[in-house]
Amino acid sequence: MRALQPLLRRKLLRRGQQEPGYLVRMPERFGLYDGLPPDPGRIWVHAVSLGETRAAAMLVDALRAVWPDMRLLLTHSTATGWAQGQSLLRPGDAQAWLPWDTPEATRRFLQHHQPRLGILMETEVWPALVQACVQARVPLALANARLNDKSLRSGLRWSLLSGPAYRGLRLVLAQSPEDGRRLQQLGATVQAVLGNLKFDVQPQPDAQALAQVWRQQWHCQGAPCPVVMLASSREGEEALWLQALTAKADRLAAFQAAGVVWLLVPRHPQRFDDIHAGLMAQGLNVVRRSNWELGQPLPVRTDKVSVWLGDSLGEMPVYFQSADMALLGGSFMPLGGQNLIEAAAFGCPVIMGPHTFNFAEAAQNAEQAGAAAKVSDMDGALDQVMVWLNQPQELAKARQKGLDLVSQSRGAAQRYAQALAGLV
Repeated sequence: MRALQPLLRRKLLRRGQQEPGYLVRMPERFGLYDGLPPDPGRIWVHAVSLGETRAAAMLVDALRAVWPDMRLLLTHSTATGWAQGQSLLRPGDAQAWLPWDTPEATRRFLQHHQPRLGILMETEVWPALVQACVQARVPLALANARLNDKSLRSGLRWSLLSGPAYRGLRLVLAQSPEDGRRLQQLGATVQAVLGNLKFDVQPQPDAQALAQVWRQQWHCQGAPCPVVMLASSREGEEALWLQALTAKADRLAAFQAAGVVWLLVPRHPQRFDDIHAGLMAQGLNVVRRSNWELGQPLPVRTDKVSVWLGDSLGEMPVYFQSADMALLGGSFMPLGGQNLIEAAAFGCPVIMGPHTFNFAEAAQNAEQAGAAAKVSDMDGALDQVMVWLNQPQELAKARQKGLDLVSQSRGAAQRYAQALAGLV
């Protein structure tokens, strides 16, 4: 890890050319916090990226209810997580980068901030960090913990590192019994299974209002257009979608006749420009979200646009509430999929590909409940889109099943907060 630090600096500099957020306060990546005044006693929550930060938002609200005077230290590893995390801060809180996992950097991090409790979100267990917390007597918890089969196999191969790391956690609270069993195989003591924090997501009035504005403007021949979203797409999936879309002339004509609005929302912002250029090179008329003002009328008529590109951060709730259905990114390539709970919570039925191992239980539950459909490839996904377009009653049932599934599973944030309160 020490030897790789120069490579990390080069990686951050390259990434910062596309996402300037990676260049912010870079010394903190190596445990140097000279520009951030120390303030001991905060509750430290580490949310590595965007998804974990969204889950942390529910937990932080519940923790503030338990500790009304809580001061938060929020750490991240990605620029998207950092940007999302800024909305969670209150006066007296602080935001920082979690350092590279070397003994020196993690020790400096703890010596500077001196948190009274550390909470890692979902999967972020690092050997040097855990050891440093044990030595500094900072109780460290893993909340909303999950572990898929692939990560379990990797952890077992590196058991000399993973074993002490998982055994060093003071409290492990798992999302599901299956996650708990896998975590125990790596040495973790799982005290409780409390469900998934992401079920506690709630529609916000401003997001609902903006989604309604968009839907009112996405009209074709005086009627609302069906909006189909490719949600959190990963590299290669946009090409799969376009290839499948143009492969069958009769299906493409049917989509055009139905006035389908295609909404593409890539997962990683550093790909926005390349995706836009690639779609334009294929002769598509593409309008970027970044080119129209918040809450203002859309810049062009819907029937003049082939693709609407959602190149913004923090607006996924708006996109889901704008769409009639969503193709689940990350599931059409062997990448494990994305969490579909947020889509269900906002009434957006999901079509997912064969690769959902990162969120296997959530995907299985959604499919069994009728809130999602699973297909073998992108071609099958577009066939399912047409099925739901031709059977609006079935689409409405899938929407309601998703809302019911989420409603039945809420309440995890309070359970996690109460469990974590026992550590302080």
